[in-house]
Amino acid sequence: MERTTQLVGQSSSFLDAIERASRAAPLDRPVLVIGERGTGKELVAERLHHLSSRWDGPLVVMNCAALPETLIEAELFGHEAGSFTGATKARMGRFEEADGGTLFLDELATLSKAAQDRLLRAVEYGEVTRIGASKPLKVDVRIVAATNEHLPKLVEENRFRADLLDRLCFEVVTLPALRHRISDIPVLADHFARRMALELEWPRWPGFSNAASNRMLSYDWPGNVRELRNVVERAVYRWEDPDRPIDAIQFDPFESPWRPVINEVRQVQDGTAVAAATQIAAAVAAHDPGACADFRLAVAEYEKAILAAALEKCRWNQRSAAAALQLSYDQLRHALKRHEMMAQAPQLG
Repeated sequence: MERTTQLVGQSSSFLDAIERASRAAPLDRPVLVIGERGTGKELVAERLHHLSSRWDGPLVVMNCAALPETLIEAELFGHEAGSFTGATKARMGRFEEADGGTLFLDELATLSKAAQDRLLRAVEYGEVTRIGASKPLKVDVRIVAATNEHLPKLVEENRFRADLLDRLCFEVVTLPALRHRISDIPVLADHFARRMALELEWPRWPGFSNAASNRMLSYDWPGNVRELRNVVERAVYRWEDPDRPIDAIQFDPFESPWRPVINEVRQVQDGTAVAAATQIAAAVAAHDPGACADFRLAVAEYEKAILAAALEKCRWNQRSAAAALQLSYDQLRHALKRHEMMAQAPQLG
C-alpha cells in the first residue's frame, strides 16, 4: 500500500529525531518510538523497517489498543484449533506473520500483564508459543513499539514490566509535538495544501493569506500533524476562489452556530467540569434592563455584546459570524465599524 503521508519538516527537533531513527535502523535491535497522537510514530516505524536489512521482509502492524484483552495474546502469538471457544482452526499470530521482518506494536502501554510476560519471552529468546500448543516456534522478528505514555512511570506504578522495558529500550526516539516545531507548520501546511489543490484540479496553488498563516502559527495543535493535515485540506476544499489566497481556517469541524448545546460541558484547567452556557446567551445578559438609565447606550452595549459573542464563537471569521447572526457580510462590517470594533475583529473570512 502506498503511503499518502510522508515525514515532512525542517525544524532541528524534528530532524534530530529522524536522524536518531535513521542511525538505529540498520541495527537489528528493538526501538521505542514515543510521541503524542498524530506526531507520525507509524511513519517512523516504517522508516526503521525500510532502512534496515529487513526492508524486503514483511512489516506487520498491530494496534494493541484495538483488541479486547482476551484476544490480544491470540492475535500476537496465534492459536491452535480448539484452544478456546470460537477457535475452529489454527491461526498464526503477528509474530509468525512478521518472521524475517519487523513487527510494529502501536499503543504498547495498553498490553495486559499476561501479554507482557509472553512478549518478554518472545523478545528474549525469539520463541513464541501458540495458545493451546505445547511446543514453541522460532521466529526472527525485529520489534518496533510506540506509545504516548511515559513507560518508566508505568513501571514505577507496577503497570508495565521493568525487564520488558529494559529489553525494548535499546534506542528511544521521541517525536516532538507540533507546538514544539513551529517552523514546520508553514512547511507542512503548504505540503498538504498543494496536494489537496492538485486533487481538486486547481490550475495553480494560491497559498494562504497572512491572516490565515498567523492563525495556524498561533494554534496549539493538540492533534499534531494529523490535525493540521485535516484542517488544511478542509480549508482548501471549502475555498471557492482558487485565484485568491486562502483566508478562512476552521480548526473545529463541528463548529456551527446551530450546534446543540444542551448538557454541553467544558473542562477547566483544574480538571473540574462546569456547565458551558452559550456565548450568545451570555450576550443577552450583558446589560441589565432593570438598571437601564440610557436607552441608546443600553441598546448599543447589547449589540456590541452580541457581535463580540458571535465573533468569538466563530473564531473571528466574519463571514461565519454574519451567517450566524443572519446578517449579510456588509451589514456585519457596518455594525462593527459603528461600534468601533474593527480593530479587535480582524478579517479572517
